[in-house]
Amino acid sequence: MAREWLVNGSKFQEQLVAFLRLPGSYPHRPDTVRPVQTHISWVFIAPPFVFKVKKPVNLGFLDFSTLEKRRYFCEREVELNRRLAPEVYLGVVRIYKTASGFSFEGEGEIVEHSVKMRELPHDGFLSELLAKGLVGEPEIDRVVLRLHRFYQSETPKPEIEQWGTPEKLKISTDENFAQVEPFIGKTISAVAFEAIQHFTNQFYVANEKLFFERIQQHRILDCHGDLHLDHIHLSPEATTIFDCIEFNDRFRFIDIANDLAFLAMDFDFERRRDLGNLLLRNAARDFGDSGMLKIANFYKCYRAFVRGKVGSIQASEPETVRPEEHRKQAARYFRLALQYAVAGSESLVLVVMGRVGTGKTTIAKQLASELGWRIFSSDEIRKTLACVPLTERTPPELRDKLYSEQMTMRTYKKLVENGLGPLATHSGVILDATFSSGANRDFLREQCAKANVRLQVVELHVDLEQIKNRLRARDNHSSETSDARLEDLEKLSAAYEPLSELVADLIKVSASGSASDTVKAVLFQLAEKSVSRTDSFCGEQ
Repeated sequence: MAREWLVNGSKFQEQLVAFLRLPGSYPHRPDTVRPVQTHISWVFIAPPFVFKVKKPVNLGFLDFSTLEKRRYFCEREVELNRRLAPEVYLGVVRIYKTASGFSFEGEGEIVEHSVKMRELPHDGFLSELLAKGLVGEPEIDRVVLRLHRFYQSETPKPEIEQWGTPEKLKISTDENFAQVEPFIGKTISAVAFEAIQHFTNQFYVANEKLFFERIQQHRILDCHGDLHLDHIHLSPEATTIFDCIEFNDRFRFIDIANDLAFLAMDFDFERRRDLGNLLLRNAARDFGDSGMLKIANFYKCYRAFVRGKVGSIQASEPETVRPEEHRKQAARYFRLALQYAVAGSESLVLVVMGRVGTGKTTIAKQLASELGWRIFSSDEIRKTLACVPLTERTPPELRDKLYSEQMTMRTYKKLVENGLGPLATHSGVILDATFSSGANRDFLREQCAKANVRLQVVELHVDLEQIKNRLRARDNHSSETSDARLEDLEKLSAAYEPLSELVADLIKVSASGSASDTVKAVLFQLAEKSVSRTDSFCGEQ
C-alpha cells in the first residue's frame, strides 16, 4: 500500500509542499513557482505549466482521504474539464518518494498525483478584465455562446435529471445548512441563517411545479458546477472555461440556471449587478429558456450561501494565511445570500415606518447590519438640515420651525434623494422614517417608480402602553436623535394617516417583543413575499 499524506502527519505534507515550491523540483526547470492554496487543493504555478495537488481531506461533500481516491479524482478532473478546456488539461503526473527525496521522475514509491495543466496567459481571466472595466455585453455574449454549445453537447439522462427534483436538491441545501451551523455567530448571524433556510425550504414547497417543469424541458444536465469569474478566460482566439467540479457528481448534475446563477452571483458580489442580470437575460433569450429567470434568484441565493460556507471553512483552517480576510469575505457572501432571499436581484427601497415609539430606528439599524445596506434616517436628516446637534433635543423655541410643513417636505425630499443614490452600486437601501403623511408616501412611490426600483414598506406596531413606556425612557438616553416624547404622543398620533394606498407594498409586523425577534419576523415575511415572486425576473435595470 502506497504511503499516505497522513502517515507521518502534517510533517509529510509540509515536506511535499516544500518540494513543490522549489523551481528545481520540476523537470522543465521554471524560473519561479507561485503557490496558491484553496480549502481542498494546493496549486503550484510553474510557467508554462500549473500543477494541482489535492489535499488529503474528507469534508463530507468530498473525500480525498486516500491516495487512490486522489488519483481517481485527478483523472476525473482531467476527463471532465477537457469538455470545455481540452487544450489546458494535459494529464495526471505521479510524484515519487525516492531515497534522495521527492521526484516527478523515477521508480520509487508513488506518494501523490498531480493534475498538470497549461498555464493560461495573464490578464485574460474574467475577474481581471472586470477589475479593469473591460467586461461588457460582447464579453458576456462570448461566455453565453460557449456555454450554449456546451449544454447542447450534453445528453439529458434520467439518472442526471433526478437531481433537479426538490427532494434531491434538498440533499445539497440541507447539507449546506448543517455544515454552516458551526459558523453561526462567526461569519453569519442566527437570524440571517434562519431567514435563508426559511426562504429555501418555502421555495421548494411553493414552486414544486417549476422544478418539475425544468426537468421536463431537459434543463438538468451534466454541467460545470463551479462557474465563477476566476474560471473563465478570454483571449482573442478562445473562450476557455476550466476547473469544473469533479469531486461530487451531484454538484454538476444541475439545472443550467443553477450553473449560470453562480456566475451572475459573482458579478453581483463585485457590485456589477448590471452584468449579472445581463448574463441571465441574454442566456434566457439565446437558450429559449424564459423559465430560467423564474428560478434564478433561488439558485443565486444557494450559490452565495455555498461561497460563504467555503470562505468560513478556509478561515478556520490552521494553515490559512490571513484568516480574517476569509471571514470578512464569507460574511459578505452570506449577506448577499440574505439579500437574494428577501429582495431578489432588483434594487429595493425598504422603508421601516410606523407611529412614534414603535422602535423604527432600532429595527432599521439591525436590518441594515444584517443586509449590508446603507440606512438613512429622517430624524438625522431633519436636524442636519437645520444645523441642530443630532443627540441634543431641539429647544422648544425652534421646534415649530424644525417640524413645520415646509421643513418636513425638505426632509423627506432629501431622505428619498439620499436613499436612491446608493442603488447605483448597492442592491438595497433602508429608510427610517414615520411617513405619517400620505403626501410624503405618494412622493416616495412616485420617485421609486421613476427610478425603476421596487418599494417595500414595513410598518411596525406596538400597543399604546408600551409606546408610552418607551417615550418615557427616552428622557434617560442622551444619544436619542428623535425629539418625540410622551407629551407629543397625542399630537403625533392624530397626524398619522392610514396607509390605505400602500396595501400591495406593505407588511405589518409587531415590534412588542425583542428587537431580534422583530428583525426575524421582518426577514421571514420578506422572504415569504420573495418566494412567490417568480412570475418575472427581478433584475431589469
